[in-house]
Formats: sequence, structure tokens, C-alpha cells
Amino acid sequence: MAIISFLAFTILVAVISWWSVRNADESTSDGYFLGGRSLTAGVIAGSLLLTNLSTEQIVGLNGSAYKDGLSVMAWETLAALAIVVTAVFLLPRYLKGGLTTVPQFLAERFDTSTKTITSALFLTGYVVVLLPVILYSGSVAVSGMFNIPERLGVSDMTALVICIWGIGIIGSIYAVFGGLKAVAVSDSINAVGLIIGGLLIPVFGLMAIGDGGIIDGLNTLIDSDPSRFDSTGEPGQEVPFATIFTGMMLVQLFYWGTNQQIIQRALGAKSLAEGQKGLLLAAFLKILGPIILVLPGMIAFYYFEGGLDSSDLAYPELVRAVLPKPLVGFFAAVLFGAILSSFNSVLNSSVTLFGIDIYKQHINKDASESTVVKYGKIFGVCLALAAMFIAPLISNAGSLFSYLQEINGIYSIPIFTIIVIGYATKRVPAIAAKIGIISGSLMYIISQFWLGPMMRDNAVAAAEASGITDPEALRMASIDAYPHYLHVMAILFVANIIIMLIIGKLYPRDTPFELEYTKKVSIEPYKYVKPVGGLICVIVIAIYVYFAK
Repeated sequence: MAIISFLAFTILVAVISWWSVRNADESTSDGYFLGGRSLTAGVIAGSLLLTNLSTEQIVGLNGSAYKDGLSVMAWETLAALAIVVTAVFLLPRYLKGGLTTVPQFLAERFDTSTKTITSALFLTGYVVVLLPVILYSGSVAVSGMFNIPERLGVSDMTALVICIWGIGIIGSIYAVFGGLKAVAVSDSINAVGLIIGGLLIPVFGLMAIGDGGIIDGLNTLIDSDPSRFDSTGEPGQEVPFATIFTGMMLVQLFYWGTNQQIIQRALGAKSLAEGQKGLLLAAFLKILGPIILVLPGMIAFYYFEGGLDSSDLAYPELVRAVLPKPLVGFFAAVLFGAILSSFNSVLNSSVTLFGIDIYKQHINKDASESTVVKYGKIFGVCLALAAMFIAPLISNAGSLFSYLQEINGIYSIPIFTIIVIGYATKRVPAIAAKIGIISGSLMYIISQFWLGPMMRDNAVAAAEASGITDPEALRMASIDAYPHYLHVMAILFVANIIIMLIIGKLYPRDTPFELEYTKKVSIEPYKYVKPVGGLICVIVIAIYVYFAK
């Protein structure tokens, strides 16, 4: 029954996606990379939601909630603020310039080499980190959910490889051969399934601990340990309260406002108003995100009495324990859709970056649009194959998830810095952007992978020398020895801004930069964008105040 419902829902999504794009013109860059600039608000919001969610987040964030409680909701609720900023300030500028990729703006504002460096950084982050991790984590979930090793009579590793190639091939078909519109349509359908399936887990979980009543279950959960419902994280937890005012917001703004993987959905909007409505709808959905991504982890802590061997087991074990068996196949299909969404979204963005910013710019400047799309697809196939070969090698994926955001800081903050300076100033020159990218990356690498570990090791050694043996005391000594990586991001962001402004003062551009309107889509804004955006911000603040202890 589980396999039948899984196949039925998965095939339904594939058929609807094919039907929606069967007559689409994908021989042009806009047609293939941006869905013909025809995406509407609902499709944009659904695609954004599914692109953002995958197994490493669903399992990982609930695992964090299992450990730290409600404070990890910052990864979800604060995203709403970043999306509002993107809708009000960044998207109007992107669509005015008719951008297909974010680095395109950097070519116009600074120079071509700045754009190429940025595109290369994006691609490196996608290829080395995101694609293999998505494939590996998704395959572990699918293999475990259907007990593939036992069903096929193969080893765990063989089952993992089978799942990796299955997910990789299906995801590649959507992303490489269907273009953005196929990705966005399939995302939107899966978004409905994810919301329904994702809500079922906390509902059945609360019923399980509340003797059949959802409200009783919630009251039981709160009464058992009210401190775990504190929205303000403490030092030593994943999201200390102070970090939401520093690096947390920078990470959110980079991810939702400048990350090609995400913003490409809004760049494909049929108009600015439609794009803004899609972003605002996505922002509202992110406020509700903790119900799916945080609450199940907190329920699991109570249900299993904090006795799981690993916090990453919290979500899958809760699903196995509380979800009725007939619904397992449907939920597996939804989770499979989330895995595919993240994989094909990253792959489609990589194809876009290569085709527009590298192939057309440096390999064949005279290439027609159909040729750019053709070689973009070839690159996408090669990229997918590389990810499928690399993914099984990630044997320590569990620890990798914990450091994923930290690793992404190598390129996220430098790129976000030069984009901010690019739009906020008119005379800062190209050399400042190149120095900003290189210095930002190098300073972060030195800080997080040399200076930080050295100081933490020294602090632990000093504590042990003074006679301290308690593991928790030693852990806190290590944490107190060096700033949280989100604070480091904020410090380096400010330092980079200062460096670029000084260079701009000493060596300004000969002429001020002016952003021209390309008239590719209407840039008449949604008339309620600011009131609705303001309401979303008020709701987020109210949630934090209500749950603050």
C-alpha cells in the first residue's frame, strides 16, 4: 500500500509537470532559464517553499529543535523578514535591469571578471557542497523509509547508490530537460503535498502524547518543560539570541535576496507586482514553517524522553512511531518531492550560471540563444553525473549538515557584500569588488578553520590543566573562547564594507553607475507590498515577544 501511494503521487506530479510545459518555447534563454518570464505569484511561492526545503533541513532542523527547543525557529521566522526586504528593495532593481542571473548585475555595475568570479563561487558552492549533500541525505531517507536493502537483498551501500542514481536521474530530467518552468510547476504541486504531509506529523504526534487530543497534547508538551518554548536561545545553543541581530540576518538576506538558486524563481515573474505577491506569500508561509520544521522535534524529545542516540533520528523515528501505516507512502512521496526539488533547483541554477555567465561570456560570445541552452544542458548532465558519483563518498554526512551554514559563509558573505555596495553606491570601482570577494573569503577561512579551532583547543587545554574535567564545562570553555560563526560573519561583513568604501573614496569610478530599465517586464509594484510586508514583520516580532522568557 505504501509503495502504491508513493508511486501514484509521484507519477501524478510528473504528468502534470509535463502537461504544463509541453508547448513551452525553451529554445531561448528566457524561455528555458526563466520559464519565459511568465511565473505567477502562486507558482513562485510554491517553488520557493520547496526549493528551500529538503531532507537535510526537515530532518536537521527538527533534530536541532530536539536538542535546543523553540529557539532554532530563527532559521524559519527570520527568513520572512529577509523575504520582505527582497520584495520591497531588491526585486524591483533586479527586474528593472532584466536580470537572468544575479552575477549579471555585477558585470554591469563593476566588470565582467567580477561577474565570472562570483558565478564560479556560486557554482563551487553548489557542486562541492549542495548537490552531493542533497543526494546523499535524500537517499538515506528514501532507503530507510522503504527498507531498500531488505527488499532488494543488497547491502546498505548498494541500496544507497541505487537511490542516489534514481533521485539524480529523475531530478536531472526535470531540471535539465524541462527548464525552470517544469521545476517550478512540480515544486508547486509538491508544496501542497508537503504542507499537508508535514502538518500530519505534528498533528499525530500531539495526539499521541495527548491521549487523542491535539490541544491536550500541546498543553502536555508545554507543561512538561516550559523552558524549551523560549524563543531566545542561550550561549552554547545553535542560535544564541544575540546572533539574530548580527550574522543570522545577513545569512537570511543572502539566501533569500541574492542566492541564484532561490531568487531565480522571482526573476522569472511575469511582472514586478506578481513577483512581489509571490515573495510575500512565501514570507507568510515561512512564519508557519516551525509547525513542520521545529514542533515535531520538540514532540520527539517528549515522546522518546530525550533518549535517542542521535538528535538527527528525532524526525524519522517520530514519523515511524505516530504516522498511520496507510499514510507512509504518501508522506514518502512528499519527502521525495522535497528531495527532488532541492536537487533540481540547484542543478537548474547551476546550468543557468554556466550558460549565461561562463559559456556565453567566455567560451562562445557569438553563440545563439539555442546554442547557449544546448550547452547549458550538456553542462547540467555532466554536473548531475559528477554529483551522483561524489554523493556516496560522503560517509560523514551527519556531521556535514551541522557545518553546512558555516561552510557556506566562505562565499555567501563576500558575495552579499559586493551586491549591497553595488546597489548602495554609484562610484565604488570594480577593483574594490574583486578585493572584497577575495578578502572576505580568505578572512572567513582563516577565522573559522584556523584561528577559531586553535583558540578553542587552547581554551580546553587550559581548562583541563586547571583541573576541570566536566564535559559540559569543557564544552562551554571551548564555546566562550571564540565568537559564534554568525557573529564572525557580521564582523567580516562590516570590515569588507569599510574596505570597499575606502577604495571607492581613493579610486572612484570615472562616471557614476545608473541602473537602466530594460522593459522586459512591467515594474509597476504591487500596491500593497509595503503594508503587507510591514504586517509580516509585526507578526514575526510579536511571535518572538510572546515566546520570550
